[in-house]
Amino acid sequence: MVSTKPEFQREAARTLATRLAEPRRFIQVVAGPRQVGKTTLVRQVTGALSVPVRSASADEPTLKGPDWIAQQWEAARLAVESPGEAGAPGAVLVLDEIQKIPGWSDTVKRLWDEDTHARRPLAVVLLGSAPLLIAQGLADSLAGRFETIPLAHWSFAEMHAAFGWSLDEYLFHGGYPGAAPLMGERARWARYVADSLIETSIARDVLLLTRVDKPALLRRLFELACRYSGQILSYTKMLGQLQDAGNTVTLAHYLDLLAGAGMVCGLPKYAGDVARTRGSSPKLQVYNTALMTVTSGITLTEARADREFWGRLVESAVGAHLANAALRGECTVHYWRERNREVDFVVQAGRTLTAIEVKSGRAPQAHAGTAAFRDAFAPTRTLLVGGDGIALEEFLTKPVTHWIGAM
Repeated sequence: MVSTKPEFQREAARTLATRLAEPRRFIQVVAGPRQVGKTTLVRQVTGALSVPVRSASADEPTLKGPDWIAQQWEAARLAVESPGEAGAPGAVLVLDEIQKIPGWSDTVKRLWDEDTHARRPLAVVLLGSAPLLIAQGLADSLAGRFETIPLAHWSFAEMHAAFGWSLDEYLFHGGYPGAAPLMGERARWARYVADSLIETSIARDVLLLTRVDKPALLRRLFELACRYSGQILSYTKMLGQLQDAGNTVTLAHYLDLLAGAGMVCGLPKYAGDVARTRGSSPKLQVYNTALMTVTSGITLTEARADREFWGRLVESAVGAHLANAALRGECTVHYWRERNREVDFVVQAGRTLTAIEVKSGRAPQAHAGTAAFRDAFAPTRTLLVGGDGIALEEFLTKPVTHWIGAM
């Protein structure tokens, strides 16, 4: 359970509460990476309801099958006090980490359709990883029967509101609320993030649910992505760093798996052409700066003193802010580079195109990369974060949609 102030709720809680107050229409899917507060958020919302709630989790060592889903569903049906009414839900069923049950989507479809036919007011909330849920049946078996509430990693504004963190504390410790009480003990905090977050995500959210022929390579790729976050690295150079007999296709696939778990991703180059974008070298990016600092082994004081590392940390924090917005479906994020001219981030939302340059120190007056990108693609707006531009704290405090002009 995520440790946070009792009165603090994420914005998504309001969305879920509103939907559960409506007449039964769709299965609600609360999806996002591990340890971003999915279970806590649902408990906060359902705890305030006046109808019966049944919660169960498939995130346990013992194997479960479709019969387990049916058993939980039948128990929730018994709590529906007024079957036959088509109004607001008479009860709520919450199933956590359901994607870990083989064949779960067909069972959910059958039971949901039975309730629909019987006009039974039983609302259903599913929790899990968005890419895994979609890959294992959500989009096919349950098409037209669900809507998603995406949860990304906690922002600076949320960590500041919930725990009073300063900007530097957030840059270093990232957005894991469960690790917040351990911030004052560097070794204990690092051990918790490494064991309970990183290892659990890789072992239970990637290796357990997806075929991975070279798990050691995937782990080393994760470490490499954390070490080089904010840098453009070709797959060929990655293979040289990893010293493995794998190939570039395998690396690209493993990087996609790590992105699906909300850990690290490879931002593609913006080219205005999908085919050229897919063939580009990725810019490595952590979704949470805690992944970058915990694998570095340094302290906050040491990080502040290392100007090169701190600069990469600042850029990675901006990149994580943007990448998490992309996880929520608000935009897509790229980088751009031609010869020695580069734009740190290119954010697209509908027809809006925003070029973002990040500076951790005083920025020069002229930005050759931004000017070249403007000439080539005519972006809607160009932004400078840090230096003489938008203050880093201000940029991280406000949602990405504020800066890119999207709704």
